[in-house]
Amino acid sequence: MAHGGEGALTLTVRVKVSPEPGVVGLLARYWDALNYSIRVIIENRALSLSKTHRLLYSVLKEKFNLPSKIAQDCYREALAIAKSWLSNPKRGNIPRVKTLRMWLTHGSGYRIRDGYVEIIGGYRAEIIGWNKRYDSYQNGEARLVYRGGALYLMVSKKIPRPPDYVPKGVLAVDVNERQIVIGGSGVERRLETAVERALHYKLLAEQVQKKYSTTRYNAWLRRRGIRKRIKHFHKKARNIIEDWARKTSREIVVLVRQGQLAVAREDLTGLVENLRRLPRDHRVALLILGYRRLEFWIDWQAEKHGVPKIVVDPKGTSTTCPRCGSKLAENGCRRLKCTKCGFEADRDTVAVLNIEKKAISKMGGPLAAPTAPQMTDVNPNRCGEPMTRPKGTPALQGGEEVRPSQ
Repeated sequence: MAHGGEGALTLTVRVKVSPEPGVVGLLARYWDALNYSIRVIIENRALSLSKTHRLLYSVLKEKFNLPSKIAQDCYREALAIAKSWLSNPKRGNIPRVKTLRMWLTHGSGYRIRDGYVEIIGGYRAEIIGWNKRYDSYQNGEARLVYRGGALYLMVSKKIPRPPDYVPKGVLAVDVNERQIVIGGSGVERRLETAVERALHYKLLAEQVQKKYSTTRYNAWLRRRGIRKRIKHFHKKARNIIEDWARKTSREIVVLVRQGQLAVAREDLTGLVENLRRLPRDHRVALLILGYRRLEFWIDWQAEKHGVPKIVVDPKGTSTTCPRCGSKLAENGCRRLKCTKCGFEADRDTVAVLNIEKKAISKMGGPLAAPTAPQMTDVNPNRCGEPMTRPKGTPALQGGEEVRPSQ
């Protein structure tokens, strides 16, 4: 994972840690101390570090039995949370941290040595699955998180943000329920989404919930075992989509970078409100897909690899002729035809061409007419078959894994 800064990116790696009772106990005390500190800071409007220190340092050490450096990290994190809440004009109740987690500063708060994470105060836990490629993360800020009975160490490092290159063209991305279509006027590739796999587990959760919701089943069974099973199915569905979004975004950005292009996507802000007008099954599938997750990971990968990105208005991308700008008419299943200039293509191809056109316009470049073939003989459900591409555009072969050049 990464977050952007002015001139740097913060990368985070997550590794599993053995849940030693002493470490978990320290986490629980830190959690209590953090929520206590947030409330005290807000009630006293202690928005400076010096005032926060005077109010909380001794209390966190004596009442919550936190080591000195852990106490400092605790009230620093509480101060950041309180300031964020106070600056929000639409704030609700006083914020409360729900997850057992602890902020750690390298050197004074923790260190990694010989396959163990050592925390100030004599706490030590084994790191499970540490890899040599993570060695460069050892000196960064860290978080210790306890979730679902497992303990994780999340260590961060900063890297310089690579400068964006001057793009030679645009590769557009169109997202729909079953496929992600990438390409433009010279090339096209279709990637399957993970909706069907995720939807399978969501339906399993709903079936189990419906079956065991009646009073004929023991209340303890419904409350403990069945609830845990339902939660597992929902988590599985979310993990499938998250994994798919990460891998797909990387594949897209690597292809874009290989051809020294810019990546263009639609601005899907407010999409959830528009989904309410769709039939339930279609609406559920689109919500599971998680457009915003894919947006997030495409933007992240673009920043990480120095790829220029362009966000365009989605209005009319699937209904306007990319050649003459006229309104397109339905011409079969998911196919559109322009009655004015005769252009005909699959709905997703039309969207990709219009996204490309809008992106080029936003870049201030010339608006060349699309050169993609009419594709009147194309099966709209096929995947991965490239069209004729202009010289210098990378070949997009189905199933090919392309790694970014170093």
